[in-house]
Amino acid sequence: MTAEVLEYLSVRPGGRYIDCTTGAGGHSAAILDASAPSGTLLANDADPAALAIARERLAGYGDRVRFSERYFDEIADVAGGADFVPVDGLLCDLGVSSMQLDTPDRGFSFRESGPLDMRMSPKADLTAAEIVNEYEEGDLADLLYQLGDEWRSRRIARQIVARRPLATTTDLAKAVEQAAGKGRKASTSSRVHPATKTFLALRMAVNQELRRLGDFLALARSLLGFGSRLVIISFHSMEDRIVKHFLREASHGEAPAYEVLTRKVVRPSTAEVERNPRCRSARLRAAEAR
Repeated sequence: MTAEVLEYLSVRPGGRYIDCTTGAGGHSAAILDASAPSGTLLANDADPAALAIARERLAGYGDRVRFSERYFDEIADVAGGADFVPVDGLLCDLGVSSMQLDTPDRGFSFRESGPLDMRMSPKADLTAAEIVNEYEEGDLADLLYQLGDEWRSRRIARQIVARRPLATTTDLAKAVEQAAGKGRKASTSSRVHPATKTFLALRMAVNQELRRLGDFLALARSLLGFGSRLVIISFHSMEDRIVKHFLREASHGEAPAYEVLTRKVVRPSTAEVERNPRCRSARLRAAEAR
């Protein structure tokens, strides 16, 4: 959704911006191009592997770009320490990247066998393996239901506990398949693998994604000047609901912090989804600081 990001960030030449989750640097590069010749960007990511790719991709922009390796909810400390406030625009693209999904050793995908890791940052302590092998069955079921909207959560949790210890993503996927349909894989008429929601819930738990999102929303305004823009892309209905409700509350009252720019959520175009099916769940919301 690069075009939409640039539009809602209102990127201008000479502006100062933060990409809180730069990933491989695609949005960061677009922002630097649109803010040329003197615009600056702080490119941040918790994943050192992603940041290494972004550094290489953005090397040609020289001192117009700075880098930091922190979780997105820690960006205020980074920006303050670098004297990089206020900024004209703040972008946060939530979720897992294609690079992370396509690297089996990261443990994000059930498509290929890998360790049950799922950490965005290797500095984090909790892994998916610890959750599936150590949580009580009831707690595991609650996690799958609350974070993954998985209506088969109790059945899946029971099967996971029965198969312990689970070591790989394949072990977990097989347990979910067994619980979902007596060992049958997803129906040929369905595009969604039965383990999709389980993997989503575990990833969100490992990386404390909802807690981090709430903390980020609470601090974002402190980084923005009057008239600056906040753009958030989410991929999960629960994340989008949190963003929507926050912006609604923050745009009302005697001294509103924001003016909401997206009365309705912005979705990727049909053409973009055809080019990149993984973006089909993306939801963009934006606001202007008051």
